[in-house]
Amino acid sequence: MIHHTGIGVSDVARSAAFYDAVLGALGYRRVMQLPEDTGADAVGYGVDHPAFWIDRFHPHSTRNHTAFAARSRAEVDAFHAAALRSGGTDNGPPGLRDTAEGYPPGYYAAFVLDPDGNNMEALFMERGSAAP
Repeated sequence: MIHHTGIGVSDVARSAAFYDAVLGALGYRRVMQLPEDTGADAVGYGVDHPAFWIDRFHPHSTRNHTAFAARSRAEVDAFHAAALRSGGTDNGPPGLRDTAEGYPPGYYAAFVLDPDGNNMEALFMERGSAAP
């Protein structure tokens, strides 16, 4: 349904270092950057095409939430660890989320705040559980 999305950041280079690490833990990489030689204005992450952008063009004072799909619990754990090593702040450690709080059964996730305070999530749905 969504071709791509993105967020504004206050410092593209600082945020790119953060996202290189955390999205790399999920198997994503830089696939495009503007300008092409430096990436000082925008960086797009994905597998084959840019699906998630960080840029200096959109307001960075609005906090966003983005959830990235992980292929395993280990990837969720790696995402969280990479975020903390790269200047992120814990906003919910890796673990199964409580169905009493509205999460579907088997929802394994971790939450971190990026350098601009955006809430980033990696999630893995356990086999046999309902998709979010």
